[in-house]
Amino acid sequence: MIASTVAFAAVNALIKWEVADFPVGEVAFFRSLFSLIPCFIIVLPRNGLKVLRTARLGDHVRRALSQTCSMTAIFLAFKLMPLASAIAISFSAPLFTTLLSVLLLKEKVGIHRWSALGVGFAGVLMVTDPGAGSLGLGALFALVNALLISTVAIAIRRMSTTETTETLLIYQLLLLTVFTAALLPFGFTLPGPFDLSLLAVAGMLNGVAQYWWTKSLHLAPASAVVPFNYLSLVWATIVGFIVWGDLPTPMLLAGSAIVVGSGLYILWRETGARRRLVV
Repeated sequence: MIASTVAFAAVNALIKWEVADFPVGEVAFFRSLFSLIPCFIIVLPRNGLKVLRTARLGDHVRRALSQTCSMTAIFLAFKLMPLASAIAISFSAPLFTTLLSVLLLKEKVGIHRWSALGVGFAGVLMVTDPGAGSLGLGALFALVNALLISTVAIAIRRMSTTETTETLLIYQLLLLTVFTAALLPFGFTLPGPFDLSLLAVAGMLNGVAQYWWTKSLHLAPASAVVPFNYLSLVWATIVGFIVWGDLPTPMLLAGSAIVVGSGLYILWRETGARRRLVV
């Protein structure tokens, strides 16, 4: 999980660098396309073409559509705001996931998790820093990403009862490549060798990071490894300062701490609830 956070931080930094000069849809396409390379290398030799067998193609398509929109939104956020701020807002996704679990999956949430949700969203407001009463466009895109990613998490919960991790991963990347290709007519700038190599590195590193992230959840309980995912915010802050000179504001630090704390508390409560059900 720690290795995946380092890899994702590098990917996000490369994406932020590239969206400054290239259309967001084009960057999203190349990242998805090159992510297929490590995916095929890792998955196909072990599972063969049987990994493509599924009775839930429609669910895969709907999930990929949500993920395409969420990826486009976070790339726009990277373009418009500091890297650490965008990542901090994206960490509100577990809050939205808990909320949608109540609305869509009819899961029961007690007063403790409702309180954590309220506190967490207050932290999100601190990170977005509305100021005079208007949210920045970049912050709005980051919030849209967090909301859409939560719908993806809900879809994975539903699909994981019948689909393997490898099937989920390969359909995700295949369909993302197809859907982001549909964005190319809205803007395409032929990248030179240097920029194309950066996009290739971002894509392939993303594929490896996705595998590492998934593998971590197979090797240990989510409650043991998911908290390390929040190291992404640390790496994003460091990279943002080194590359772009972005200094974290007190509001960003305080709001990020609240969002992370709320997310960890919800994870702890959900893990405890599952243990009680098992017992």
